[in-house]
Amino acid sequence: MRQNVETFLGCDAHFDEAEIVLFGAPFDSTTSFRPGARFGSSAMRHESFGIETYSPYQDQDLTDYPVFDSGDLELCFGSAELALADVQTRTEEILKAGKLPLLLGGEHLVTLGSVRAVAEKYPNLHVIHFDAHADLRDDYLGAKLSHACVLRRCHEIVGDGRIHQFCIRSGDREEFRFAKNHTDLHPFDFKGLDDLCEGLARSGAPVYFTIDLDCLDPSCFPGTGTPEAGGVTFPQLLKAILTVTKTNVVAADLNELAPMLDPSGVSTATACKVLRELLLALLAS
Repeated sequence: MRQNVETFLGCDAHFDEAEIVLFGAPFDSTTSFRPGARFGSSAMRHESFGIETYSPYQDQDLTDYPVFDSGDLELCFGSAELALADVQTRTEEILKAGKLPLLLGGEHLVTLGSVRAVAEKYPNLHVIHFDAHADLRDDYLGAKLSHACVLRRCHEIVGDGRIHQFCIRSGDREEFRFAKNHTDLHPFDFKGLDDLCEGLARSGAPVYFTIDLDCLDPSCFPGTGTPEAGGVTFPQLLKAILTVTKTNVVAADLNELAPMLDPSGVSTATACKVLRELLLALLAS
């Protein structure tokens, strides 16, 4: 696996020495409102040089840790299943090498490919999900593979009580009814996250951590395909990330930046900072 020509800030280690491997999934073919998330991962790499490698929040620096950036996958835009298969294969390759895969979307559907791979290695997997949307539809306009269905498909893999959802403030009635019986859904904010993570940390259970950046309020993150008012702030998200990374996180992803939907560049800058803090929290844990 070769290093990408342009890497995320500070992520220029060789594959063999890296603890974490970044890879992008530039796919947004099932986006139901505003497309553009396919450009998120490349924009984050390019714009990351506008921030520092050092985090004053954590007193940690990316230059002190080995991270490998393998670049974006070349995905089939005409087939969600083929795209997901490629994501799954890359995740399997990283796991086989004993490293932590960190996927950059792309729309949220790409998470399913990574979860398929991680669940094969860790059958008792839990999923912690930050998002504005429940993503629990059984289908969207007849399609089972959609960004609106990704957590429903993940539920079919991991089962009841293993998906923990936070910041959810949008979904149809049936999604919330499904969640009441099958997932651990916390609407609007991060209430309950501390207790959940304390329990998961004690048990040592493997955790897949997926962040849809539209969990952030659109006043600070408008550059996303389906913005929803009432989201959390960056400091709230950072605190939640630091809480989750105290558990046994074995894989993670960051999705749904659509950079051209925010010409100011604020959303891309925010996404870069979220990624820096997520990387450092995982590396220092």
